[in-house]
Amino acid sequence: MSTVTGTRGEPVTPAADTVDIVALLERGRTLSSPVLRAAVDRLAPPMDTVAAYHFGWIDAEGRPADGDGGKAVRPALALLSAEAAGAAAEAGIPGAVAVELVHNFSLLHDDLMDGDEQRRHRDTVWKVHGPAQAILVGDALFALANEILLELGTVEAGRATRRLTTATRKLIDGQAQDISYEHRERVTVEECLEMEGNKTGALLACAVSIGAVLGGADDRTADTLEAYGYHLGLAFQAVDDLLGIWGDPEATGKQTWSDLRQRKKSLPVVAALAAGGPASERLGELLAADAKSSDFETFSEEEFAARAALIEEAGGREWTSQEARRQHAIAIDTLSGVEMPERVRAQLIALADFVVVRKR
Repeated sequence: MSTVTGTRGEPVTPAADTVDIVALLERGRTLSSPVLRAAVDRLAPPMDTVAAYHFGWIDAEGRPADGDGGKAVRPALALLSAEAAGAAAEAGIPGAVAVELVHNFSLLHDDLMDGDEQRRHRDTVWKVHGPAQAILVGDALFALANEILLELGTVEAGRATRRLTTATRKLIDGQAQDISYEHRERVTVEECLEMEGNKTGALLACAVSIGAVLGGADDRTADTLEAYGYHLGLAFQAVDDLLGIWGDPEATGKQTWSDLRQRKKSLPVVAALAAGGPASERLGELLAADAKSSDFETFSEEEFAARAALIEEAGGREWTSQEARRQHAIAIDTLSGVEMPERVRAQLIALADFVVVRKR
């Protein structure tokens, strides 16, 4: 049997290589969307309308829109998680919806805290409906996430809720760390990885274990799947950090050099500052001056481009790319600790590959 080469240069079975990722993501969206919409319909006006706008179901004037609410990676993982435990994919739907609600709770609050005016090529909720609605709707989505699980009334639902609330606390820890790092001159690579493990890894880890828990898996199985999701989350965030500096605005839906505009201490920046050498030193001098500058908000495209060039010259871009691949490798290796249908294993591997090589 022939083999193909994966992102790490290792052989990948044709089964993993030929998985239809689009169909896998669409299944997650199709199965979870009706339950997600029904949950949002519970919200009191105008929160239901504001949430519908955030998810892309309506435009700013309340007219129907064709937004899909994102890539649906987390719902896809939750359904696969149930199948990894030997249950039907449908067993993971409440978990898929709960995780998606928490994810969007975080997006609503993050956009406001970061001052982001665009998400998915549209104005963000706080810009259209105001900061108060962004906060309230985010809080409501978090409450709905727990309701969706607890209404199942099973022992497994209780276990799933505990995992979700723990992941949410870690997510909030990560956001707090992220904000505090923006005001520090230096952040270590280890601190940055810890922050990103909390902010992104924790919820992806929950997504890929919560379906298994709802499907009756024991804690050992759920913990192993969670480890896969955690390292996948770190790979996901490393790629996102690259896109946050060098991503095409047409693809990302954000401004050019978006993370540099927000003074984020993302992995490329932190790795470049830790590298040493002339480019690293010059970058450190510029960023220290930026933190004290009253003109930072009016910087030109050329000034941000110069900082991005120094990050790349110092090795921050290449280090982050390698770290994404390293975390991807750990995630894949972790799957060997779980017995599951080979079809499901191939799909989990394919989703990990998609996360690492995605262009947007």
